[in-house]
Amino acid sequence: MMSHTVEKIRGIYAITADSAINLEQIEKIIIQHKISILQYRHKTTDNALKLIEATKLRQLCLQYHTLFIINDDINLAQKVNADGVHLGKTDDSIQAARQLLGAHAIIGVSCYNDIKLAQQAQTQGANYVAFGALFVSTTKSDAPHCSLDIITQARQQLTLPIVGIGGIDFNNQQQAFAAGCDAVAMINSLFES
Repeated sequence: MMSHTVEKIRGIYAITADSAINLEQIEKIIIQHKISILQYRHKTTDNALKLIEATKLRQLCLQYHTLFIINDDINLAQKVNADGVHLGKTDDSIQAARQLLGAHAIIGVSCYNDIKLAQQAQTQGANYVAFGALFVSTTKSDAPHCSLDIITQARQQLTLPIVGIGGIDFNNQQQAFAAGCDAVAMINSLFES
């Protein structure tokens, strides 16, 4: 049975741009697009600034009842009391994240274009899986391509929410939802709009 929190993994899943955080801009995006999940991702800065930015974003998300997820870093997620963490191929395991963050933490896993990896993540206790890149991505140009057919197949085989990632914008998001995504991750189309 899905927790009430995981049921909120629907619609637009906003990911911060890999640049300095503009709280006013992010607040407008949360309000305008009814963002229910915000993932903090800032790979090009030091840990001290990450802690400051993540702390501010956590407070903003609490104000708007928006889930706050940290990309890759389970220790930062714990420090700011984030709702959870999103793990990639080279990050900590689901088990390590669960041990550090607790039973109620939301743990998402990137599965790229691999349904077996998603099934494994589901078995290991992930709360959602992400597939992509569904479209050409300027953020991660080297990301493996994931066809919309894989999303449709995954939807038939998984009980977890599915997040579509990679190159999703306001013009193509409906294709991802029609294929079976519960949520779509957006970066550039949100922050450049």
